Amino acid sequence: MSRSPFSRISLFAVAVGALAVSAFTITHSRASEEAVIIPAPAIDVQGANGIQTAVLAGGCFWGVQGVFQHTAGVVNAVSGYAGGNRSTADYNIVSTGTTGHAESVEIKYDPKKISYGRILQIFFSVVHDPTQLNRQGPDSGTQYRSAIFTTNDEQKNVADAYIAQLNGAKVYRKPIVTKVGPLEGFFPAEAYHQDYLTLHPNQPYIVFNDLPKVENLKKIFAENYIEKPTLVSARVTN
Repeated sequence: MSRSPFSRISLFAVAVGALAVSAFTITHSRASEEAVIIPAPAIDVQGANGIQTAVLAGGCFWGVQGVFQHTAGVVNAVSGYAGGNRSTADYNIVSTGTTGHAESVEIKYDPKKISYGRILQIFFSVVHDPTQLNRQGPDSGTQYRSAIFTTNDEQKNVADAYIAQLNGAKVYRKPIVTKVGPLEGFFPAEAYHQDYLTLHPNQPYIVFNDLPKVENLKKIFAENYIEKPTLVSARVTN
């Protein structure tokens, strides 16, 4: 059954209700505990020139986009769909979990300011729990799976090696389930999904699930955090 972003919020609001503010306080503490401080990748992309692209899926794209919009060196982060065909890259269809798509974020970044490996470190540490299969937080289904869509062999080598490194170090209580595979296509999501965290900071879903991720970025990766987010809407209007 497909869900609009509004039904997603309203369903969650039933559980949170008028306690949204106190829920943030509780969740901030809980999320800080769940965020995992992990080692940097032993292997990283070296010598990249020009703006590079990373495509990641880690649950609802609102939070993933929100974190990377607050990450220094990221020049654009767009919510969208990857893993399926262009014809099914529509939120209502993707929400059925039958398209092969995952809610994903296309991250354009300057490798002179942030490396691909550091982006993966943030992804595995504060963006999501890579040990959850086909779910993140309150959202379940293959469209919420953990995935890294690589754009070249070097990215694949770094991602595979990093997952092996983290599993070998037993950083998490359970094995990482993140799938690594080549990017066949990325399709931007509908306009109302873009910049959602910034535009709707008081929505209970955002307050409970996603704002703590940004706070953890600020706390754990202070050198990579920027206060003012890099928004899709700003690029469109400028």
